[in-house]
Amino acid sequence: MRDHCSGPNDAPLTIVEYGDFQCGLCLRASGSIDEVRRELGDELRYIWRHAPLTRYHPNALAAAEAAEAAAAQGSFFAYARSLFADQENQRPADIVRRARDLNLDVERFESDLTAPAVTARVQSDLLDAEAMNISAVPTFFVNGRRHVGPYDARALIRALRAGDGRYDSEP
Repeated sequence: MRDHCSGPNDAPLTIVEYGDFQCGLCLRASGSIDEVRRELGDELRYIWRHAPLTRYHPNALAAAEAAEAAAAQGSFFAYARSLFADQENQRPADIVRRARDLNLDVERFESDLTAPAVTARVQSDLLDAEAMNISAVPTFFVNGRRHVGPYDARALIRALRAGDGRYDSEP
């Protein structure tokens, strides 16, 4: 499987997020996702896909590639959390320092950063995002449908449980 997933593969509920590690709104969404995970537990499968908005976030592509290099060592989500925790520091020296702080094999990490497979993985997500006309992040797909509306935890849980991926306000 190419995706970065947390939760059981056979979970009845799925959220796919297209995001950017340098985006403030994606940072807020990551908190919402954490709340949804706590609430739904093993009922939820969460999938991350890259959609770095390089026009607005100059270090977003490097951050996505760094997360992929960390993924090669089984540390995608830990690295992603560290990127969100310090969005202002995503320059090359910061990226390597972060790998060191997470006890990754830094030599391997640096080698993987320039590996064609890492670049191809991020580009594959970007092409998917482009094909789906994703021009803003975060963009969510809830149970296979594009989510329109708020992405706070309560709205996402409601959309997941409604099963149709759309936000419906309460009466």
